[in-house]
Amino acid sequence: MAPHAGWFYSGAIAARAISALDRDADTVVVAGGHLPAGMPPLFAEEDGVETPLGTMEIDGEFREILKKALGGSEDTYQDNTVEIQLPMAAYFLPRARLLWLRLPAEGASFEAGKRIAQTGIALKRKTVLIASTDLTHYGYNYGFIPRGAGEKALEWVKTVNDARFLEAVEAGDPGMVLERAEREKAACSAGAVLGALGFAEERGLPKGKLLAYGTSADPIGQEGSGLPDSFVGYAAMAWYKSL
Repeated sequence: MAPHAGWFYSGAIAARAISALDRDADTVVVAGGHLPAGMPPLFAEEDGVETPLGTMEIDGEFREILKKALGGSEDTYQDNTVEIQLPMAAYFLPRARLLWLRLPAEGASFEAGKRIAQTGIALKRKTVLIASTDLTHYGYNYGFIPRGAGEKALEWVKTVNDARFLEAVEAGDPGMVLERAEREKAACSAGAVLGALGFAEERGLPKGKLLAYGTSADPIGQEGSGLPDSFVGYAAMAWYKSL
């Protein structure tokens, strides 16, 4: 699981997650979100995507099998949740072909994650998955200020709202993940995280490990500009066979 706010704010945290993946992977599934419940999964139909490190080839066979199984549609929208991860994926996974996928915030995305794992096994692909999400969007810019402003609000986001969501992810509980993402506004792309949980469960990786955490207030504070009115939480997590 990796954040997608952009490299200045969350790039170092995203790199912690993506660099933890198997660098000999054949296919990397980058699962994005920003999709509400009721939307179909969305797939990139292109043959490849450009990155600063060259073109990543799309795994067309994997995509078509999965698209038929999930009833997906073409991704024709502007969205950063997949795109921002691609240069790092190309760098850390130089052999891998890409599957560009976005998943809606609903329970079916957990089952979609399982199907991704099954498809990789059936195709004899060494498959890894990146779930792209940011955490709590707090402040006036986002219309979410349940704890006012200032240091106390930032501390609440870190130690309560984001912490509760990460607790649910670490526990591998898809229902709790979805509830805390939606009701507590603790994540913007819960569908991607549910996909990662389903993928991990199918692969026998039931428990996630938190690798890094921060907020967009951190680099801004380091520059001496003070605590911003609005900020976002970020986390890197990975799933291992043994912890």
